[in-house]
Amino acid sequence: MFQYKTKGTCATQIDLEIENGVITACAFHNGCKGNTQGLAKMVIGRKADEVKENLRGIQCRGGTSCPDQLARAIDAFEAQQA
Repeated sequence: MFQYKTKGTCATQIDLEIENGVITACAFHNGCKGNTQGLAKMVIGRKADEVKENLRGIQCRGGTSCPDQLARAIDAFEAQQA
């Protein structure tokens, strides 16, 4: 499981697993529980590239958001795999 430390959000970490370009696991630590649990469930089974494209740049506070941090976590996961 890949662990991404978030920046600028109430959530402090995202646990992420991607297999063959598809998100197979996603969990947020801390943050708005209902929102982060819902977001995590919605992205499981979806193509990581599509999720990144849809979520990148969404703003909450501090110039980022939990969805934006998930897009960044996917980037970091992919960079680690390269």
